[in-house]
Amino acid sequence: MAPSDPKKAAGTGDFRVSGLSTRAPTHFSLRPEAPERESIARTLEIDGIRKLSFEGHIAPLGKRGWRMKATLGATVVQSCVVTLAPVVTRIDEEILRTYVPPDQIKVPEEGSEIEMPEDDTTEPLGDVISARAAMIEALTLALPLYPRADGAELGEAVFAEDGAEPLRDADLKPFAGLAGLRDKLDGKD
Repeated sequence: MAPSDPKKAAGTGDFRVSGLSTRAPTHFSLRPEAPERESIARTLEIDGIRKLSFEGHIAPLGKRGWRMKATLGATVVQSCVVTLAPVVTRIDEEILRTYVPPDQIKVPEEGSEIEMPEDDTTEPLGDVISARAAMIEALTLALPLYPRADGAELGEAVFAEDGAEPLRDADLKPFAGLAGLRDKLDGKD
């Protein structure tokens, strides 16, 4: 199978399903410029995105489905959750998405209790497959939840009313007082 023209996704990264080759993968390479990276960073509420690339292909899967395989590469800047100092993180992820007609996806009845499906890569197929949307979703999921600068520690905050002895983290641990109780029962002071 010869790959189709990689320049097809030069613009938005959106592919009309009716225009995709059913015989060969359609390659794409998204490398957003600085203004678009800034817009994505604002949307994700992070400090910045220094580099961002999303490269891969969309290939036919069976008679009515499609599979996207791609590599996400990004260098992001987030604020440290302790010090608010900038934290730079490198992200490299392999991404897989499967698009199938909606009638092939089992939808639970409203109000029923079900477990999360094991396959979280399958999505309903519409008229368009958006590599850009897949890139932003994958980046969102790959971001560190609690970025921390090197050496940043939370420390301990101690609060109490005047004249009262403050509670510390160690005092709130369920077995913190057992050693003292044991010593008291053994007659040790």
